[in-house]
Amino acid sequence: MKKHLLLVALAFTSLQFYAQDKKTAEECFKKADYKCAEEQYSKLAEKEQIQKFQAEYYDNLGTAQRRLGKTALAFKSYESALKANPLSVSVYANLASLHSQKGNKAKALEYIARGLQVDAENPDLYLTRSKIYDSQGKKDLALKDLNQILTFAPDNIYAKTGLATLKKNNGDLEGALKDYNQLISEKPESLLYNGRADVYFKMKKYKEALVDINKAISIDPKFSQSYVTKALILFDTAKTKEACTTLDKAVSVGYEKAVLADYYAKCTAK
Repeated sequence: MKKHLLLVALAFTSLQFYAQDKKTAEECFKKADYKCAEEQYSKLAEKEQIQKFQAEYYDNLGTAQRRLGKTALAFKSYESALKANPLSVSVYANLASLHSQKGNKAKALEYIARGLQVDAENPDLYLTRSKIYDSQGKKDLALKDLNQILTFAPDNIYAKTGLATLKKNNGDLEGALKDYNQLISEKPESLLYNGRADVYFKMKKYKEALVDINKAISIDPKFSQSYVTKALILFDTAKTKEACTTLDKAVSVGYEKAVLADYYAKCTAK
């Protein structure tokens, strides 16, 4: 009886430590301390016996490594996650996004197709594919994917923003501005102010662009894309030093530094 109680006590203690490790990993990620998150999720993934949870930890590990610029390790972690749970749509979305970022659009589309077989109504997969189609000049297919999201998630702000962005990318700046004005009047979120700031930036309306991007940052100081957009505005207005500092801020809140290499080159060339 005593032995049984001892085993139960040990098991309970083990679960407590395990829960604490998971909490630590989540807090590291939330604080954008990706080195800490990498260490914690690596430990969790190695110890976890339940494949569904192991896949989740490998998935988060891959994302932490991606933010640290460790692309090869991120690929490896995502593949481990997929091996542990072939039904994890999040992993398919992350692999597709990373392959797309590295220029392998065909591989990205392959992972998206596999992910949609698991969940035909996953917004992230359609959003990523829409961006790929847009980059390939396939506007009709990009538009189709965004509208598809709205059939099962009519309030999806990313799909609505994507439609405005599609107009912007295809030269219809006035149309994009009109869309963003409408969206902001309905829901004044950081993502939308960032998008409208980029439209103003492309219109060379720098004053309006800075007002919007500062508003975006004030609403959500951890939305890394806003700092990148602000840096581009500052570069274009010959404020290089401030732009470089803003790039550093983007990285500190989670933007992948490797993606910003061309912009950082302007900082070293000062």
